[in-house]
This record gives sequence, structure tokens and C-alpha cells, in this order.
Amino acid sequence: MSEAKKKFKFRVPNTYLLIFSLLVLIAAMTWIIPGGQYERAVVDGREVVVQNSFKYVENQPQGFIDLFISPLKGFVEAGLIIGFILFVGGSFNVLAKTEAINSLIHKLARAHKDSKLLQKLFIPVLMLMFSLGGATFGMNEEIIPFVLIIVPICLALGYDSIVGVAIPLVGAHIGFASAFLNPFNVGIAQGIAEVPLFSGIGYRIISWAISTAVAILFLLWYVNRLSKNTKISPTYLQDEERRKNEHFDDVYNQENHFTVRHKAVLITFALCLVMIVVGVIELGWYIEEISAAFFIMGVVVGIIGGLKVDEFTKGFIDGAKDLVGTALIVALARATLVISRDGQIIDTVLHNLSPYIQSSSPVFASQKMFVVQAIINFFVHSGSGQAALTMPIMAPLADLAGVTRQTAILAFQFGEYTNIIIPTSAVTMGALSMAKVPWEKWAKWVLPLMIILFLLGLVLLIPPNLFGWQ
Repeated sequence: MSEAKKKFKFRVPNTYLLIFSLLVLIAAMTWIIPGGQYERAVVDGREVVVQNSFKYVENQPQGFIDLFISPLKGFVEAGLIIGFILFVGGSFNVLAKTEAINSLIHKLARAHKDSKLLQKLFIPVLMLMFSLGGATFGMNEEIIPFVLIIVPICLALGYDSIVGVAIPLVGAHIGFASAFLNPFNVGIAQGIAEVPLFSGIGYRIISWAISTAVAILFLLWYVNRLSKNTKISPTYLQDEERRKNEHFDDVYNQENHFTVRHKAVLITFALCLVMIVVGVIELGWYIEEISAAFFIMGVVVGIIGGLKVDEFTKGFIDGAKDLVGTALIVALARATLVISRDGQIIDTVLHNLSPYIQSSSPVFASQKMFVVQAIINFFVHSGSGQAALTMPIMAPLADLAGVTRQTAILAFQFGEYTNIIIPTSAVTMGALSMAKVPWEKWAKWVLPLMIILFLLGLVLLIPPNLFGWQ
């Protein structure tokens, strides 16, 4: 009987097949859902939807050829992110070749073992930092390089790959979704809804603090369970194999040579990160400039680390080559947006979801907005893109439903909680691929947190309606 069970045990498809199956489903939806389109207008340099301008248009069902073209279109449209991933992968592999990161891992592991304070603060402090990044300057794609650093450190400290990817991914996405100064969702949404820029910051800070605390407590609860039984980890087997291959199991016993050269390499890396943060906040840097900064960092640390030209070149190419799979996952994830947009079903979905927001109670209306925004986020997971698409419609709907526009913006933000789990998010799928964590294992692990965040979002939308948040 047990043999039969083993034989017929259901196996979740791998990430590539999963996303392609999603592509097939969306393509099928373009044959069922009518085509629709809102008129667009440029307001303050941004393209926004014109209220009450929806009309049904000729259907554009996506066929067999369209299905197989969409990943290539996704590759082109996500070209900056893909290039960013490859350049970061190459630069980080050069950094790894200097052995500075290895030495740092050994030093951290030993300090972590000897210091109870460091054991307690390691996860909360790091998650808080990433959440602040998401809440202030819209940290999103920037988390990808950190995955390459934090996952090995977590493995060396006795955690698992899930913890390593959750710290930057959950931290930054929680901060982004409950942001108080993020120009890419709060700023744009408030501009479109004609609400004073970054007003209502007090309640947003409260929402951010509660959301971040919930995420940190969830991860600490998991780490506590993991410390009692490492086999509960969804990535237990692959992590054990990786520890053996990369000698993380001997990290406390090996002699550590943390040289002056290693320190100089890490200082250069730290300065690069500081430069990127300043560039993003003060100079408006985006992926191109950040990629260039990491490329420069790779060259400089290669020189400081004493790598020869051939070693540098091979290291960079090998690092980029290792992330080709990640690039393909990002292209497939972006293809889901391409095929739903080319099939002209996004506006139709939005138009048909809008009437369900109406309610006799402003509280229920705002909570329905949250649910609708979460559904739209599956198709359009860019904060600025979703704000431009939905806020011109949601803002007037909020007026009719007795919901303040400030509250409608918060409901839009909370809809981005789902970025933590949706397989259509290029950043999420890219980070998971870099950490070598299959999406299906991640989804199973993070689903309880998503349910908690969903309920939290519903609760946090109640007070603004009670005190008429403006």
C-alpha cells in the first residue's frame, strides 16, 4: 500500500512549467473575456485612465503562436531587469572569487554562535532595514543582489534557504505594500487622486510598523520551530546538500583568514551599496545606474582582491551564466502581463470588478477595494503601473461609496501584499530562483503569512473609515 502511495504521489510541476501553465490559462481567458479599453490621458507626465471612458472593443484572443511569442516579448520588456540580474550575478561572482564573502561568513557564524544578542537581533534588524527600504524609496528590484549574500550567511548560521530569501523578499515587499514615503506607489497614487503628497503619514507609519512586526514575528516563529526540527524546512534536503558542497557544516571549525585585502574588498562593496541608496533617493537612479554601479564594484573589487584579468573575466561570465535560468523565469513572469495586455482583458477585468466595490458601509467598500486591488495586482504588479491604471477609477468610486480617497489609496497599497507570493512577479520569481527555492515550496511556506496579512489589511482599513481619515 505504501509503495502504491509513493508511486502515485502528486508532484508539483517545476517553476518553469508552472508559469507556462499560467500563460496557457491567461491565453485561454482572452478567448472567453471580451476585449475592453479605457481611454488614457497624460496628466503631469503620467498616463492615467480617463474615468467613465470604458468601451468594449474587438476581441484579441491570443492563439498558439502568440503564446510562444509572449516569453520573447516578456524578455524584451523585462530586458532591464534581466540585464540587471546578469550583471549583478557576474559582479557578485567576482566578489565571491576574492574569498572576502567566505571569510565574512566564517566570522559572522562564529560571532553568532558566541553572542546571544546577535542571535536575537540578526533577523529582526535585517528585516526592519529591508522594510524601511521598501517603505521609503520603494526598494524592490534592489533586493535581488542581497539574496546572493544573505542565503549563504543563513545557511552557515544554521537557518535554511527559506529564511535567507524571506529576510530581503518579505521585508522589502511588506515595506512597499505598507509604505509611508514610497514615491512609486503612495506618491503616484496620491497625485492621481488629488490628495496632498505624502499626507496621512501618521496612520501609514502605524500600518507599516504593525505589518513589519507581524512579518518579523512570523519568521521568528518559524525559526524557533526550525531550531527544534530542521526537517520541517521545505528546502531541507537541498540545503543539506549545499552545506556539504560549500562546506558550511565546517564553518565553526575551519581557520578563518580575514585579511586586510578581504576587509578592503568588503568596504568597497559597502560603499557601493551606500552609493546606490544615495543614488536612488537623491539622484533618481533606476536599474541602469544600479547595474552600472554593481559592474564598477565588480571591477574594483577584482583589482583589490588581486584577481588576474582571466580570473576576473571567467568569474564574471560564470556568474552571469549561473543566472540565465533566473533570467528566463523573469521573462516568463513578464509574459503573463504581455499576453493579458495584448489580449486586451486587463481593462475589462478592472471595469467588471468596479461595481462590486459599492456597499452600504464605507468599511466594507474599502475592504472590497483591497480585494479588487489584490486581484488586479496579479496582472499588474508594478506599484506605479497599477496606480496609473486603477486610481483614476477607484478615487471617484471611493467618493460615491463614502470612502475617503486617503483610505482608497491605502487599500490600493495593501493589494500589493500579494507580491510576496504571486508567480507573475518578476522580482519575486527572480529572487526565488537566485536562492534556488522552488516557487511551489515557497508558496506553501508563505501562504499562512499571506492569510494573516490579508486579515490584517481588512482590520487596518476599519479605523480610517471610523475617524474619516483625510
